[in-house]
Amino acid sequence: MPEGDTIHRTARTLHRALASRVVTRFESVYPRLTRVDADAPLCGRTIERVEARGKHVLMWFSGRRPLILRTHMRMQGSWHIYRPGERWQRPRHEMRIVIETDAIHAIAFNVPVAELAAASEIERGHALSTLGPDVLSDTFDANDAARRMSERADMSIADALLDQSAIAGIGNIYKCEALFAAQVHPFAPVGSLAPETISRVLAAAVKMMRANVAKSAAGAMTARRTTGRADPDARFWVYGRRGQPCRRCGTPIARDARSDARVTYWCRRCQRATLESNDPGR
Repeated sequence: MPEGDTIHRTARTLHRALASRVVTRFESVYPRLTRVDADAPLCGRTIERVEARGKHVLMWFSGRRPLILRTHMRMQGSWHIYRPGERWQRPRHEMRIVIETDAIHAIAFNVPVAELAAASEIERGHALSTLGPDVLSDTFDANDAARRMSERADMSIADALLDQSAIAGIGNIYKCEALFAAQVHPFAPVGSLAPETISRVLAAAVKMMRANVAKSAAGAMTARRTTGRADPDARFWVYGRRGQPCRRCGTPIARDARSDARVTYWCRRCQRATLESNDPGR
């Protein structure tokens, strides 16, 4: 599933391409979207802005009754932009949504979650109203995020970081990398961690994600990285490095999948914990 920084880059690219442009054509394979369009046509409306909220992309359309198109890309979805007449890079059968303006066409491919409704309805809907603080938002509240995390005392810290109602935007890569940076064992229960430890994990995730978004905006990088190293083979500290030596201590990186934490990578030495002796991961 795309991480929050990918969603923010997508929203930023769509905003730059589409903001203030008038919709000239709308198409979707989803009847629930076309029904709304039939009652309140998008054609003639201005795309006011595109923004990210956690892992959701929100596209705002003008009107006396403003509409929002909310999409969630899950594992396979993506948004592309093209000039009129430009050949798509994905096959047509993967198309889910088409939004055309005079100069730019935006195509959503394999996007499994899409909702088009009045702005007020979407803002109050479960998908957005239950989100925790967005790591990449200008209004991110670290104290609120830490409080929400601490309320999940029985969850492992790895699971809690992926709980979008606790903190929005963190995915599996940043989960692993932030826990390594903070030297916290991924399967330690949240309730066993001191408040300052939880804050340290969150601070590491925020720093990594914002650095990647900032560098991307400046055109300084295209590939996500957390180590700060230019070497393309040294992008991550632990993620995807099972069996390879830890970049800090040389211990082989462990890999395991348990609970809801998806596949987790960590260093047994750098991320020691009392539960280490019972740890079956290899």
